[in-house]
Amino acid sequence: MEKILIHEVGLRDGLQMEKDVVHTERKLAWAEGLLGSGVDVVQVGSFVHPGKVPQMADTDDLFRRLAASGRKPEAVSLSGLVLNEKGLERGLACGVELLCMGVSASETHSRKNTGMSVAEATRRIIAMAASAERAGARVQVSVQSAFGCGYEGPVPPERVLAIVQALLDAGLRSLSLADTAGHATPDDVERLYARVLAPAPDVQWACHFHDTYGLALANCYAALRAGVRCFEASVAGLGGCPFTAVAGGNVCTEDFVHYLHRTGRRRDIRLEPLVEVARDVAAFFGREMPGSVYRTGPIPEPAAAPSGR
Repeated sequence: MEKILIHEVGLRDGLQMEKDVVHTERKLAWAEGLLGSGVDVVQVGSFVHPGKVPQMADTDDLFRRLAASGRKPEAVSLSGLVLNEKGLERGLACGVELLCMGVSASETHSRKNTGMSVAEATRRIIAMAASAERAGARVQVSVQSAFGCGYEGPVPPERVLAIVQALLDAGLRSLSLADTAGHATPDDVERLYARVLAPAPDVQWACHFHDTYGLALANCYAALRAGVRCFEASVAGLGGCPFTAVAGGNVCTEDFVHYLHRTGRRRDIRLEPLVEVARDVAAFFGREMPGSVYRTGPIPEPAAAPSGR
């Protein structure tokens, strides 16, 4: 069975919508808990202007301190989001292992998020990705609003496919489809991934689902059935895009990992650290989080049968 990869995005996508700024020491404690769980990638933050997203003002410091701490397991990568050339420079200076970039398939969302048209953003991201790869960094590019837009409604699949083809033609081989507005249904997910996977079997495909309308976990299952093996998720179900009409949290990491445990996949990922971080997140913000397993606890594993003599 091909390994399923978990890309934990709570420290970035999870926190960017929160008005209460989390201080650096607490973020470091959460990061260490996430790293200790055995997930494959932890997204530490985004290299954006601190005046626009104050929650991400300490991203450079977080990367440097995590690298210097010596507590990052060798098998786990640290990722960061970059939106423009300045952010790319900062990410490369911090030694980010996986640089994440995105292009929206919605003209309205693209202009609100980046101030650029879809065509302009696509050209710019391709140039940035090429620059990052020349510098020796790994790159993942996502197509945002791939399943619908909070402003425009349905996004034609052909528009998504055109962006994907441009990325493929540029030689990019780590791509993601993001349901930024949370409009996807499992049927949508299976249909669209069938169309992007078939012509590019050498691409590592990822998915990023928001739970705005309660279908994120079901959409992960649909993506898994379609052949996707990399899943972006957020501890406690935190998250949401600040540039969409109705923001909703991400698929919850510990809930998805619990599902993987129950189906015999990725039992090496430890639920306890994820649940501990989720509970501390809930305590810090003083409210119940969208996730379920941090409140209910996991279903106990069956006791091993005693061996005979």
